[in-house]
Amino acid sequence: MCLGIPAQVIEVVDRAGGLARVDVSGVRREVCIALVDEQTAPVEPGEWVLVHVGFALARIDEADARETLALLRKGTELEEELRQLREGTVA
Repeated sequence: MCLGIPAQVIEVVDRAGGLARVDVSGVRREVCIALVDEQTAPVEPGEWVLVHVGFALARIDEADARETLALLRKGTELEEELRQLREGTVA
């Protein structure tokens, strides 16, 4: 199973090389935007993309991005609760 993570484009670092700096829940990194950057619709700062293994695979709207991030956070919280239950450390 592959998981794409929503990221907001902070800046286009190298359009010719297809690189942009994105923010993923406070973590900034460079990703390849070549698959979604089009001459007629270039990727711009502020837009949201779905990132998998360093590649932006699709553009997504902000509402979908925020909803997905919220679900991912809930999943992480659930995993932590399950770990605590297994270890018997639930307060």
